[in-house]
Amino acid sequence: LGFQLTAAQRRVIGEVLADLQTAAPAMRLIQGDVGCGKTVVAAAAALRAIDSGYQAALMAPTELLSEQHRRTFGDWFAPLNLSVEWLGGRMPAAARAQALQRIASGDARLVIGTHALFQEKVAFHRLGLMIIDEQHRFGVDQRLALRNKAGGDGGDGSDGSDSTGDGDSKNAGRGRNGDGESTVARHAPHQLIMSATPIPRSLAMIFYADLDISNIDQMPPGRKPVQTVALPNSRRADVAQRIRRVCRDRQQAYWVCPLIEESDKLQAQAATETFDALTAQLPELRIELIHGRMKSADKEAIMRRFHGGDIDLLVATTVIEVGVDVPAASLMIIENAERLGLAQLHQLRGRVGRGAQQAACVLMYQPPLGANAKQRLGILRDTGDGFVIAGKDLELRGPGELLGTKQTGLQQMKVADLARDRALLPTIEAIAKALRAHEHGAAAADAIIRRWVSARESYAEV
Repeated sequence: LGFQLTAAQRRVIGEVLADLQTAAPAMRLIQGDVGCGKTVVAAAAALRAIDSGYQAALMAPTELLSEQHRRTFGDWFAPLNLSVEWLGGRMPAAARAQALQRIASGDARLVIGTHALFQEKVAFHRLGLMIIDEQHRFGVDQRLALRNKAGGDGGDGSDGSDSTGDGDSKNAGRGRNGDGESTVARHAPHQLIMSATPIPRSLAMIFYADLDISNIDQMPPGRKPVQTVALPNSRRADVAQRIRRVCRDRQQAYWVCPLIEESDKLQAQAATETFDALTAQLPELRIELIHGRMKSADKEAIMRRFHGGDIDLLVATTVIEVGVDVPAASLMIIENAERLGLAQLHQLRGRVGRGAQQAACVLMYQPPLGANAKQRLGILRDTGDGFVIAGKDLELRGPGELLGTKQTGLQQMKVADLARDRALLPTIEAIAKALRAHEHGAAAADAIIRRWVSARESYAEV
């Protein structure tokens, strides 16, 4: 690897490998702040699945991040004579056809890609492990679509036993048809979900014991917390001078804008406009622009130059939100921070502070701020802990619909408040287990599920 694993990484790898030896498909969230080393945990899990005769799939939200994973896993797995298959939405037709053939035949043991992984033409030979990176960027239906790719072959777990488990193993591999009758999938893969800031829905699922959790609570040696400040847009000139000083010390900076081009509908700073202004204001710096409409090859070339130190300041949209790892970058400027959610702000901030130097994040906003925006920016200033941020997000937005497709914070419960009443959950769990153990409890529990869950239970499995 070229580096020593932290004690937390070793502990979490042990927890994940124990999951992969169980009969019921595991569903585990790997929680850790940006830069703590979640990717190497995923690599260890993928190796175990591959060694057991299965395929592993890693789904990332952007081509930029998926290509970075392809390089990282390729470097790690090359000494083991394991190649990495990559599948993206913008692949040439011939290359895509060849990749699909290798995936379907099982020759591709590790497949990394974007949303392209769950498209209709993709057929896995024996998918045993699915890894979702930056899970807050995917919808419930999208994760379910990838999970269902494992329905063809298999039927046994990675240890040779029935991977669907029984009804008491978190309803693993189990759904319900329109009549409310239980149906069991032939094969359900283990799921490993990675996020630096779990979305409120996932945090709520943890409270309900539907999701196991592992915390990587150690950062690599030498990392320092990112200093975060909030400034109004009127201080732009001061921020530009800060960039000049940082780049003079041979460090690098990001300037993130929510839009690509100027919009009449939104008072949000556009990346192209900001790029032109900063180029004129800081002529001595090497400044580049990157956004989602660019060709993949162009984005990749710019990121290689930025990583190599040939660019001082990168003006970008939120395309660089996840996965970009440049140790020399020590300053992050986020325009119109009041318009972004807590998870997105935390992820953007995590692009800096990956080296030994002290890093800073400037949250620039357009006054006046609403009460909710003030709360969000205040939370970011006060903490860098991803789980604390997720808890606050739960309080602000609600948990989402646990067994459905809504992610907006609209709750199914009319009286209970998940953030307020979380202390009651262990008692509720104990009552549920007692009901199941009662002579007529199973029938009563099934009736309750049919009444309140109906055909949506499969959503709880992703």
